[in-house]
Amino acid sequence: MLIKLARLSLWNRRTSVLLTLVSLMISVALVIGIEHLRSQARASFQQTLSGTDLIIGARSGQLNLLLYSVFRLGNATNNISWHSYQEIAKHSAVAWAVPLSLGDSHRGYRVVGTNTDYFVHYRYGRDQSLQFTEGAPFAELFDVVLGAEVARRLGYQLGDELVLAHGTGAVNLHQHSDKPFRVVGILKPTGTPVDRSLHISLEGIEAIHLDWQQGMPLPGVSVSAEEAQQRDLTPTSITAVLVGLKSRSATFTVQRQVNQYRQEPLMAILPGVALNELWQIMGVAEKLLQVIALMVLLASLIGVMTSLLAAMQQRQREMSILRAVGAGPGYLFLLVELEVLLLSLLGLLGGLALLVLGLWLVQPLLTEHMGLLIQINPLQVQTLYLCGAILGLSLLLGLVPAISAYRRSLGDGLSVRL
Repeated sequence: MLIKLARLSLWNRRTSVLLTLVSLMISVALVIGIEHLRSQARASFQQTLSGTDLIIGARSGQLNLLLYSVFRLGNATNNISWHSYQEIAKHSAVAWAVPLSLGDSHRGYRVVGTNTDYFVHYRYGRDQSLQFTEGAPFAELFDVVLGAEVARRLGYQLGDELVLAHGTGAVNLHQHSDKPFRVVGILKPTGTPVDRSLHISLEGIEAIHLDWQQGMPLPGVSVSAEEAQQRDLTPTSITAVLVGLKSRSATFTVQRQVNQYRQEPLMAILPGVALNELWQIMGVAEKLLQVIALMVLLASLIGVMTSLLAAMQQRQREMSILRAVGAGPGYLFLLVELEVLLLSLLGLLGGLALLVLGLWLVQPLLTEHMGLLIQINPLQVQTLYLCGAILGLSLLLGLVPAISAYRRSLGDGLSVRL
């Protein structure tokens, strides 16, 4: 009976209730949406690289090594000698070691020199391996494999030729135009920096720099693509190494041995630890968004409370009639609280539906432009906790109009005061 009465009372004031409900739905969608995007962005960020136990590079900062080796941001302070890489790969605790050579680009996208082990051992997300939309890994000296975003944005297809540039700027005058590369593979989207990378062989990196020295072409020296294929293209140095160990228990032992390596100053970092540290630096903006969303929600809930308080004066006759037919103050208190609960539940359901629709619409855009793989379903454990908190806060604020109704007495009269 009480539920029916609350429902009919809300329906009788449907215009004002509808406006309040829309405001609440938008606020709920905003709060839960920000929390969902935050958790998904963090999960996507932390799963940029998985299955790799150590990243080894020249001694510098932990974050610097992570940024240039995984996110293709910034540059290495120094390189690793090829001899040191071979020593690392031969270590008894190392299962695999994938070399990375960076420093070139194509129209603003980074070029990664590596070997075919990269496509076998590189993992992201929940131990997902790289897959090809078209083609296969590079096999010839001047083959290139494109990330999904590079192929889509620049419109490349299998068999197309492209020219790499020396350096990492979006505009670069130093082109390796005498040694074009042919597209032989296009990777599936991963939501990681792999999508924004071009992959060639280490020998390809060496080939395009045969007639270069210290970042500049040698005057009067030119080595053609045909001549390059006849040269010894064994690398002299690389930028970083991704390492997988036979046993996770050996991680700290190998890390210490690399950090104490006497041949040259090297550094080994744990990707998971470095990713967490990087996320914590970015956490200020994350918390600021949460505070803004909560303030919007609080303003909306206060609006619900204000709307119900304003309606109390108009509902004076209704309350008096209910008191006259035997409804006690506690009954009126519960009636108003039940109305708040119904409004909150409708706001939660409507807000969740609005959020799912919004996520469905923006998911392709987030994947394409920001590299974020966001789940459309926002019903996670933290979301349920947040919904419970919203209901609790709604009922708490609903105490104000409920107490107001409780205190009204039959002495206010059965007639409407003008």
